[in-house]
Amino acid sequence: MIVVLIGYMGVGKTSVGKKIADLLGYEFVDLDEYISDSEKVSISEIFKSKGEVYFRQRESQYLKDLLQNNNDMVLALGGGTPCYANNMNLLKTSPNVTSFYLKLSINSLSERLISDKGGRPLIAHLKSKEDLLEFIGKHLFERNNFYTMADHIIDVENLSVEQISGAVAAKLV
Repeated sequence: MIVVLIGYMGVGKTSVGKKIADLLGYEFVDLDEYISDSEKVSISEIFKSKGEVYFRQRESQYLKDLLQNNNDMVLALGGGTPCYANNMNLLKTSPNVTSFYLKLSINSLSERLISDKGGRPLIAHLKSKEDLLEFIGKHLFERNNFYTMADHIIDVENLSVEQISGAVAAKLV
């Protein structure tokens, strides 16, 4: 089985994914790290040197490659992954894939991301918290239709990594 975590950047997909993988005895893969390792350069550098279109094309190909893997895995996607190149349809039609949308409010996301903007190419240029709130709100509006296609939606507001991981694991039994 492949457990796929989707949601906006900063929602905790990597932290939760690692915990779920530990609970289930599965391999954990963060798609952004996988891309960075495969391309031998950071995601920020890919965006800077080759652009978002190139990144999205490679992201989709790496996702396809990982979904063909027969190993049990927890896969944390990048925030935009479900929204490009028909990736969400790929998840919905792949055998042995169960997807979870980890949902968090705009205010909570901005609180988490305000101090971590530099390492995130899509928000690094934003100057103020208000700009960040507006950006996240617009993005979530655009991405919501894709995110809500997940097999399960978990509201993670005020939940710990352990609580979220337990909620995901309970839906898999």
